[in-house]
Amino acid sequence: MTTLHRTRGLALLSATLLTSALAAPAALAAPPPAPTVAATAPAQVEAPVPALDWQPCGAGLEPFLCASARVPRDYDRPHGATTTIALTLLPASGDPAQRIGTLFTNPGGPGGSGVQFVQQAAPYAYHPDVLARFDVLGFDPRAVAASDPATCFRTQAEEAASPLLLQPYPITGRDEARFTLEGVALAARCQVTSPLRFATASTANVARDMDLLRQAVGDEQLHYAGYSYGTYLGATYARLFPERVGRFLLDGTVDPVAWSGTGTGDAAPSVPLGIRIRQGFGSHETFGEFTRLCAEAGPEACPLAALGDPATVAYETFDRLATDPVEVPLPDGTTILVTQQIAVAATYQSLYSPAGWADLAGLLAALAVPEPDPATVASAATGTRSLLGARLRGEDYPSIGGALASLCVDTASNGRVDRYPRLVDAHAEAAPYFGRFRGWVGLPCEAWKIEDGDAFTGPWQQTTTSPVLVVGTRFDPATPYRQTEPYRDLFPGGHLLTLDGWGHTALGKSVCVDEHITTYLVSGEPPADGTVCAPDSAPFGATPGARSATPRIDVPPGLPLW
Repeated sequence: MTTLHRTRGLALLSATLLTSALAAPAALAAPPPAPTVAATAPAQVEAPVPALDWQPCGAGLEPFLCASARVPRDYDRPHGATTTIALTLLPASGDPAQRIGTLFTNPGGPGGSGVQFVQQAAPYAYHPDVLARFDVLGFDPRAVAASDPATCFRTQAEEAASPLLLQPYPITGRDEARFTLEGVALAARCQVTSPLRFATASTANVARDMDLLRQAVGDEQLHYAGYSYGTYLGATYARLFPERVGRFLLDGTVDPVAWSGTGTGDAAPSVPLGIRIRQGFGSHETFGEFTRLCAEAGPEACPLAALGDPATVAYETFDRLATDPVEVPLPDGTTILVTQQIAVAATYQSLYSPAGWADLAGLLAALAVPEPDPATVASAATGTRSLLGARLRGEDYPSIGGALASLCVDTASNGRVDRYPRLVDAHAEAAPYFGRFRGWVGLPCEAWKIEDGDAFTGPWQQTTTSPVLVVGTRFDPATPYRQTEPYRDLFPGGHLLTLDGWGHTALGKSVCVDEHITTYLVSGEPPADGTVCAPDSAPFGATPGARSATPRIDVPPGLPLW
């Protein structure tokens, strides 16, 4: 989901945590018994409010302030051991007398760095009116990036050298068996390296941290913008602190019932997380839009269309790469083997941003010819959004552990490791390629032994009556639009704003959406429930308004209704 993650060479995925969680290192012995805690979330507790000493962040970051906060490691012991939270702030640019407060943000993941998000994106992501009236605050959630990260290897170099990111998902039965063993081994490695940090990494504890930080900045209510996984954090905060909910912008919604595995049907705990979160269906549907619009644009705008029906050509290319991968040179003189898995994963990531769909079409076209030229593939890949390119704990570094931290303590798992291949195979029948890729997400959590008894997993019906703005994008590969209205319905004061376009979240894709968000954040008045906005532009140079006249259904033909 939305996050900023490191990439590996030209080959693989500036992936969301969930993407990163697919692969694993070589097998290890099982971990020793891990600490566990009580199974129910505690009532709100009093904890010391941290004092924030804001200082300039340094050269190149002159507009921003930085600080760190010490918060309870375990909220059952609010005056006990602490953990560190890294923070950054973009101060409000307007008249101090007109300042509304602090806008907290979370860019998703889980595992995304809120510090990086604010420093890299906030000046462009929010309207000048918002930046004038709010301090914009980013923080790395506990166990993530610079906030006492949960790590799975002793050093960053050891993680980078592992096979962790080399295979996003298995194809053959032999691959599935090995991949399963490696997923279990990854879980073992993480729990041996960072057991205490994983044991208190639940989203509920991140929400409790946010409430302490709200008090630290002196706000009576929490104003919040959460994207992708950040909508799960927002839903959790609203359940734990309903009276403190201020202006809540929730864009790219995660179904909290499905995420926590506390529902029925496809949201039941017996269904693997990678299937529950429906990314296979969302990406399959969005890829259908990619190929449809490519065909309509024709060869001049979409090079994939020059080779035949884009969907047929793409699927045939994926199939061929499963047995005949292409070795592609990297800038550092090494090479990467582009397999089906690498191509599907790169396609998935590129679907996040429709502005890059023409580049994705160029990459797939370069791979689709009978004898792909490695140099041509390498050149085409450079334009795509996703880059095909002492103590036991060891050092602190931004690790895949930050992604797994809340994921594995929040989501239900019941040891389905032996059933994974059969369940994912069935899922892939309904959502080809992408169902297999996303279906294997969360496998390490099936072998997870560490629990956080402070986790909150429902019920999810909200009690806050504050107006909440919920935003959904019609063709979103990572947070399918079908989840948006049910998410809105959880909030008595929920208002749905739809971007009738493509990509993951509505960030930067529509002036219309931006204007409604700005009005809501500045005035507190959301748009009318059900408001629909057009995107600023369409893939391959198409006119956005031309496609809006054609009615579309939520689930494309051939996909089951859940």
